[in-house]
Amino acid sequence: MSHHSAAGKIGSHASWARTADRSARTAPGRRAFMERFYDEVDPERVLPEAERELRAQSARKAYFSRLAMKSAKARRRKAETAA
Repeated sequence: MSHHSAAGKIGSHASWARTADRSARTAPGRRAFMERFYDEVDPERVLPEAERELRAQSARKAYFSRLAMKSAKARRRKAETAA
């Protein structure tokens, strides 16, 4: 591990050790991440809030399912190459 990497890791751990409310600290990032799905399902913001939320949750699940599928494919390809 390089000096910069070690220093960054130490700083990160020290910062999180001083964080009383982890959820509050990460809330802005979670909100920003969900915005992409709101934009995807209702860019004009014409749907009722509850419907927009349901659709955004489905879009989020589809996003993570696609990531899982890509990951499985990459692991399979790596295992085939190693064999």
